[in-house]
Amino acid sequence: MTTIVVAMGLSNEIGADNQLLWHLPKDLKHFKEITTGHPIIMGRKTYESIGKPLPNRTNIVVSRKKDWFEEGILIVGSIKEALKFAKKMDENIFIIGGGNIYEQTIDLADQLEVTQVKANLKANVFFPKINPKVWKKTQETCHEKDEKNEYDFCFQTFVRKSEN
Repeated sequence: MTTIVVAMGLSNEIGADNQLLWHLPKDLKHFKEITTGHPIIMGRKTYESIGKPLPNRTNIVVSRKKDWFEEGILIVGSIKEALKFAKKMDENIFIIGGGNIYEQTIDLADQLEVTQVKANLKANVFFPKINPKVWKKTQETCHEKDEKNEYDFCFQTFVRKSEN
């Protein structure tokens, strides 16, 4: 199963200048719980914003830069190549960004794990619109902001509707 994991604001905003727009420790913990032990696919800019390979996961980075190299990650030239490698390792694959990677994979994914942040923030990277004809929300758990999490947010699971 191929799952996209994304945290986005009310206008589908996900980032600005290669940075996340919020600091939500509960979201980071949730992300770690669902992705640990599985391959994660991301673009080079997302990898650079994280700054290091995420532990206990195979980090697959899609990059068009030919001479780019980082220790501890698998670098591939296309989404197709990334998915091919990931499927050899595990049936559960997680796509973690950024915007360009999401655009290329939303039509290939089986599931979306969305953290819907209850905020409208200035951004220059956005998640594609979730089409209700294609995706069905199957689960939602909401959390109120607190001393560590600066915004209200909800964890939402969407599954692709079957085509009949």
